[in-house]
Amino acid sequence: MVAQGGSPLTPLAQDALDALATAFRDEREFTYEQAYAILKEKEDLGRPAAEDIIERLYNKGHLYEVEGKLRLTDYGFTR
Repeated sequence: MVAQGGSPLTPLAQDALDALATAFRDEREFTYEQAYAILKEKEDLGRPAAEDIIERLYNKGHLYEVEGKLRLTDYGFTR
């Protein structure tokens, strides 16, 4: 998925987005800590790398924050 007007994600960022979308498919929102834990478990990313990926996904419009919790933008499950 590419945000409107955005550039494509790196393979690592896309894998991270896929992992988050799969893990939180039925959730409306999740905490940063939950996101870091999923990225550690599924993508073997340490905390600094997970924070960087979350920031990239946020800046590219794939995630947004509401009252300190993260939400995924509309994500098509095509895989």
